[in-house]
Amino acid sequence: MTDVTVKRAERLSGEVMAPPSKSYTQRMVITAALSEGTSRVWHPLFSEDTDAALRAVTALGAGFQTCDECWAIKGAKPLKAAKEPIDCGESGATLRFMIPIAALADGRSTLVFRGSIERRPVEPLLKSLKDLGAVAHVGKHGDLDAVFVEGGGIAGGETSIAGDVSSQFISGLMFACPMAKKDVKIKLTSPLESADYVKMTQAVLSKHSVTVTVDDDCIPIPAGQTYKAADGTVPGDFSSVAFLLAAAAITRSKVTVTNLDYESVQGDKAILAVLKRMGVTGKVCPDSVEIEGTGTPLKPIDVDAKNIPDLVPAIAVLACYANGVSHISGAKRLRLKESDRLQSIFGELTKMGAQITITDDGLTIKGNPLHGAIIDPHNDHRIAMAAAVAALCAEGETTVADAECIRKSYPQFFHHLKQLGVDVVGGKLDR
Repeated sequence: MTDVTVKRAERLSGEVMAPPSKSYTQRMVITAALSEGTSRVWHPLFSEDTDAALRAVTALGAGFQTCDECWAIKGAKPLKAAKEPIDCGESGATLRFMIPIAALADGRSTLVFRGSIERRPVEPLLKSLKDLGAVAHVGKHGDLDAVFVEGGGIAGGETSIAGDVSSQFISGLMFACPMAKKDVKIKLTSPLESADYVKMTQAVLSKHSVTVTVDDDCIPIPAGQTYKAADGTVPGDFSSVAFLLAAAAITRSKVTVTNLDYESVQGDKAILAVLKRMGVTGKVCPDSVEIEGTGTPLKPIDVDAKNIPDLVPAIAVLACYANGVSHISGAKRLRLKESDRLQSIFGELTKMGAQITITDDGLTIKGNPLHGAIIDPHNDHRIAMAAAVAALCAEGETTVADAECIRKSYPQFFHHLKQLGVDVVGGKLDR
């Protein structure tokens, strides 16, 4: 267990490189594993969740080599049932993406999850797979939650699934169903939320010559498609960079974050619009974002987070330093993340003096001065990073307990804060 203490920062300055996108890295690893030949993933993210994706695809027969900033992945042709349980770590995305893919293998595979499957549910996905002729069920493997997938292929046909529970269910089906025995139609019984993550999956599939159409209420997937090898470079991650941009916004600062492609399919680039609405001065360049913070209170904001749930922790911190009352709604799905993220934000920022009211699907936050506290991130990487940013303008020191949870998505986070001038004391967490 590693505790990290973050001290109040008078000024931030400098330039850091955005970490590669976790979401893109996972998707590019999976599509490479399904392709004929060898694909190269340039500048991937090294993190616990991307390690989980690599473990999963190699367990099903993909080849893997690493060299400098490239992962070379040889497609698993054919997919093979896993000889040992596939360790998905605490990556809900890896679990949900790989269940349908394991169904394509000829034989039974077991996927284990190191967390509560009640918090990262899979039942809607298993129901859809049953509709499509594949069998899987939840159980236990020793002390771990597990999903047992029978394999043998996906017959195809039609299924219905809610679009507002997890976009990862949809992406998982999109990866596997192009290799079904007959065409698949996925009907959405509610509006699709986090739609940009589904569009990201669609874009990565397209690079590998797989076509999937995403309509408002239906996703038709032609069967019998063949994945082709393709090389690609992972773009910088707006979800992670949101914390650095928020840090710059609440302090006196001049910060540049490079390796950001505004044209990439990432819904969380909406953080730039949020900052602008809150009165933050910034500049979007072809490969970077520049923020100049004044250290004065921000403007309050109302945000519907249904398509940008991962931005809520950063936006909540920004709202704490606004002159007025901000409202965050449409965030009910955050209760099913690594922690009950709405409750975690409420509980930990309240320890720091924040004035927050929690609702069923959001938060109301009245800006006011914060103070240091001892923070429990609840094993949630985004809570740890949010608290560290909130500490920058808080009186006194803030200690984030068990801060190693940031390795899930952004191992270099505290190192990057140090680069910008933050006094961070504690274990070395970057790698």
